[in-house]
Order: sequence, then structure tokens, then C-alpha cells
Amino acid sequence: MRLTDIAARAGVSTATVSRVLNGRPGVGEETRAAVMAAVEELGYTRAEAGRPRHRPTGLIGLIVGEMSNPIFPAFAQGIEHAAAGAGYTQLLCTGSPGGISEQDYLDMLQRHQVDGIVIVSGQHSDTEADLSRYRQLDDLNIPLVVINGTQEEIQAPALSTDEHAAMDLAVRHLAAQGHRRIGLATGPTQFVPTLRKIEGFQTAAARHLPEDPEGGELANSLFTLEGGVAAGTDLIQRGCTAVVCGSDVMALGVIRAARSAGLDVPRDLSVVGFDDSSMVAFTDPPLTTLRQPVDALCRSAMATLLRQIQNQSAERPASAELLFEPELVVRGSTAAAPAELAEPAS
Repeated sequence: MRLTDIAARAGVSTATVSRVLNGRPGVGEETRAAVMAAVEELGYTRAEAGRPRHRPTGLIGLIVGEMSNPIFPAFAQGIEHAAAGAGYTQLLCTGSPGGISEQDYLDMLQRHQVDGIVIVSGQHSDTEADLSRYRQLDDLNIPLVVINGTQEEIQAPALSTDEHAAMDLAVRHLAAQGHRRIGLATGPTQFVPTLRKIEGFQTAAARHLPEDPEGGELANSLFTLEGGVAAGTDLIQRGCTAVVCGSDVMALGVIRAARSAGLDVPRDLSVVGFDDSSMVAFTDPPLTTLRQPVDALCRSAMATLLRQIQNQSAERPASAELLFEPELVVRGSTAAAPAELAEPAS
């Protein structure tokens, strides 16, 4: 059941619907009756819709992105372990193109009366998304924690990998190897993590490659293997000898693009991934990557959610966000710049 559907049927705002469903004061009897009539017309009983905040169920909802990207199963497993350790059962909701929307998942989790919700890389990180559903969760007093990206109007604790620190680690590593033309292959710019990667990359390039006033080369594509191929092909054609990627999956696409161009990785092109997802230590070559601190993020997310559930912490300001330090894991996909192109590090 969506608050927007009830609000449209009753001719009131979603905030008014929220106040009625939670038994809050400040709503006239005629308006309250109209909301409850709309609820019944949409197939819910007066008792179901009008009851106050439910008793604890021991259920935690988790919404993550496509499971085809191995970083999301890692987050799902991390939240599951943290939840189980606290005595909670996780209800896992996974995204896919053309599949169930995040809004529908949120409606379903609300119907299951979960005690709290964690969202990883969801609509909260999309600057073009409608964020009204997050405001409704706040109105309904449903505890929420978001991971990897947030926006000012989202009234929920946020935890993210420090993208600026990650880009500095990668560019510094490549510059020390003699690379002077470094590219960034990352996703669409509507996403907060992408924007932060770009900002961090440009700052790091200006710091570690002072002879390049443009701050390195940038190619935006999709966070997919095919997106990595497209972005990698573009950056190779622009003369990059090293590429930092927005995800490990993209990095594998860049390596494929290099081989299609007759280049060897890392002799001709160095590649850095992002995530340190499962199996990248066993690719050919083993992938140098920026490790997200998944375990720490998951433990902290669950601890933060529990404090909300137990009403043991004060309300956070909308801008509150905890940043977690990434780690550069050096493997076989990075090496010294090609001898004929490398310049002495200054």
C-alpha cells in the first residue's frame, strides 16, 4: 500500500495520510474519515491501517542492487551476519532492470512490519530520483539506514565509503609508477558516488599530476562490463596508460578493451578497480583494486539501525554521514608506465 495512492484517493497530502495511519493529532474528523475510507477502498481493513506502530517482529529489510555485481552479495551477507548476531532475520530484496522497484519493495517491507530497513546504493544515491518515499518512512517512524550515497533532504543516517580518499590512493599509486596520463572510467553522473569519484579523481590528479591542469581524463558509461569496455576504449584512444574504474566489473571491461586493442595489462595499460569484490584476486591478471570496507559498513549500519529501533540515540541531522576509509590492494593489473612514455616522478 502506497501513501501516495491513499492520498490521491482521499484528496489529501501524504503527510496527512501518515498522521492518520500513525494515530497522530492535528487531523480533522472529516479528513480522518476520508483517509480511512480510501484505505478500505484500496483493500485494507480499518484495523490494519489505523493501528499504531507495531510491536517488534525481529525482521530487518535489506534492499540492494543487482546481485550480478558481486559487491552486492557481499553487502547482503554482511548485513545478514550482523542482523543474525543481534537476533534479527533479514528480508532480502534485490534490484534488477525491469524488476520490482525500490518503492514496491518498501511497500512490501512495510506490510511485513519490519523493525527497520537498510538500503545499499538505492534511490537515495540517485540525484534524479523521487525521494518522497524516504520522507514517508520518516513520517511513519520506520528506522532507516542508507549505505553509499545520500542527499540533504534524506532524514536518515548514512554510511559511505570515502570516494575522495579512494581516488587519492589510486592516482597516487599510479603516479608513483610513472603514469602521467591517467583516466577515470565510471558510471552515470546522476549518482552521488559517481560525482564523488569524479571530484576526488580531479583533486587527486591536480595534486599528484601537477603538469596536467585538466585533472586527468574522464569517461562516463555504465557500471557494467560493457560500460567498462566502452569507457576503456575511449580512454585508450585518448592515450591513457592507466585507468581507475568505478567498479571491479567495469575494470574487467577495461581489460577486455585493452586486449581488443592489442595491449597488454599491465605492460601497456595499468587498471585499478573499485570494490575488491569476490574473485578479482583470481582474474588474469589479478586485479589491483580499491577495497570497500564492507564488513565495517555492515556492522555499523546494523548498530545504527538498532539504536533507532531501541530509541537510544538522538535524532541525526539530515547532513550526518559517516565516511569509511577504503584500502588500496595492489595486485598484478598495475605496473610501471611504458618506458617510452613514463617521466620521472617530481
